[in-house]
Amino acid sequence: MSEVLANGLRFHVQRLRGPAGVRGPVTPVVFLHGLVLDNMSSFYYTLAAPIARTGADVVLYDQRGHGRTDRPATGYDVDTAVADLAAVLEACHIGVPVHLVGNSFGGLIALHAARTRPDLVASLILIEGQCLDTRRPGEPYDGGWVEEMANTLNLAALGLEAHRGSTGPVTGAARKTARLRAGADALLNGTTLIEDVTLVRAPEPDELRGVACPVLALYGELSELVVSARRLAELLPECTLAILPGVAHTVLREATDTVLAALLDWLPRHELETFPPGVDG
Repeated sequence: MSEVLANGLRFHVQRLRGPAGVRGPVTPVVFLHGLVLDNMSSFYYTLAAPIARTGADVVLYDQRGHGRTDRPATGYDVDTAVADLAAVLEACHIGVPVHLVGNSFGGLIALHAARTRPDLVASLILIEGQCLDTRRPGEPYDGGWVEEMANTLNLAALGLEAHRGSTGPVTGAARKTARLRAGADALLNGTTLIEDVTLVRAPEPDELRGVACPVLALYGELSELVVSARRLAELLPECTLAILPGVAHTVLREATDTVLAALLDWLPRHELETFPPGVDG
């Protein structure tokens, strides 16, 4: 499977299954990547393929506007992202709750899904998920990560627009960089993504206390999100927080083995025990 029609868009989807004859976990594992320069490939070799080899049913997809998925002009808010997720699961004929693994902004989408569509979610794994807008000590402004992300994206958009059409030596690496730059330019300067991200509302404490599924939260010791991660763990009813030493926001890349080991331990211990009527577990 490489393409499905969901929520009116063509989504690039990869579904990985374990070796023939290997009976793995029943609960599907679905990965949600971060913003702009990210896509499903950041998960493919780091976590998804090794987890699939255990026999798990693994689903990855490029979110709207990213990778090989359609890039509409609008719809980059978290509500639409959750609607996209639900539609992709339906298109893949997945009728049971799934383990949602979200990295960075994908973590916020995963958490929003657990709050608004709890029927979709068996457990959450948040990898540096940007889920609370907690102000860090010493910040020169009142905003938290939402404001900082919006500022960063606006600066990136201006830079891409200013350097549009610039060329360099034609090499394989240069062509890949040019494709990434062009995709980021189209996403930041041709869609409502920056506006939609700017308007993201962080969940209130009472909303977080209502999240019923178990949560594994993996954050870097040097990350700017570590303060909000500790607060998140206090508010979520069933949250296991792991602070990974010596790494920052790029936990997925810098501590891949540690993150993978954590998931391989977590997933079998949080298998579905019951299934909706008509679903064969």
